[in-house]
Amino acid sequence: MATLTPTEAAVAASDMRVLHAEPGEYLCRVGRPVTFWFGLIDGLLKMSNDSALGMPITFTGVPPGGWFGEGTVLKHEPYRYNIQALRKSVVAGITVPTFDWLLDRSIAFNRFVMRQLNERLGQFIAAREIDRMSDPDVRVARSLGALFHPLLYPGVGRLLRITQTELGYLVGLSRQRVNQALHTLQDAGVIRVEYGGVRVIDLDRLRRFDPPSTHPLGERLPPPPVRVADVTAKSG
Repeated sequence: MATLTPTEAAVAASDMRVLHAEPGEYLCRVGRPVTFWFGLIDGLLKMSNDSALGMPITFTGVPPGGWFGEGTVLKHEPYRYNIQALRKSVVAGITVPTFDWLLDRSIAFNRFVMRQLNERLGQFIAAREIDRMSDPDVRVARSLGALFHPLLYPGVGRLLRITQTELGYLVGLSRQRVNQALHTLQDAGVIRVEYGGVRVIDLDRLRRFDPPSTHPLGERLPPPPVRVADVTAKSG
């Protein structure tokens, strides 16, 4: 709303709808026609899809303050993903005609949507990298870092209201393993686990978290041996 003129804001506000979603309820389903551009006021959502093998694929979580679905609205195509409430959530939405009207009229709105698309693209690229990571602590760290995105989710601030079970749904790990990872991150000084949520202490370190390599007994691995060929190449 801060980017719109008073007239544009009035049109958006008069068109906006607010609904309450129960845990497990779907706001968007694969193949359904697009109807709204959504924003999350309160709660927690999961954006996911099903693979060809029938296994669920989680793209990202959506915490409060985040708008989503602008790409689908722009293309006027059916949804290619599911949006599901992980807890009781309050969701706002403006209709596709109003979205199109703002897009045709407002340069500021266009810039907002372009920034959303750019940041979302970076988030999905990072999500692909997370999927390939085998270290559970790193998976939890990177996934948490994505939820503390100040541009996509300005409503989060420094404290994210999320349970270990909910985080497990987003990361694809058990609650017990998430608990262990959170304590590892807390010991590293990048987050603090609080009642009902997680507070970020150092967002940059959280996003880049990479624990030292260890062998099965937990000791630091020695540096790799230097090969004679390497020394010869450097000296030459």
